[in-house]
Amino acid sequence: MSTTGEPISFGQNIKPLFRDRDRASMMSRFDLWSYDDVVERSDAILDRLRDGSMPCDGAWPADRIALFQEWIAAGKPA
Repeated sequence: MSTTGEPISFGQNIKPLFRDRDRASMMSRFDLWSYDDVVERSDAILDRLRDGSMPCDGAWPADRIALFQEWIAAGKPA
């Protein structure tokens, strides 16, 4: 559940976490705004978020990482 109590979804909760600059820096490998691309790489993205190497200009706060992890655990809804 999101902080509003609504189910977590890629379009409403996850995609907005990725900024234009995050997307641009990863476009040579995959598109952070593409549901299919993020689903396919969700475990690797989560690993990078946890170790602080993504995004490249500074780690996400714990609540954002938790939201991404919750989305995965919820079955990665679109």
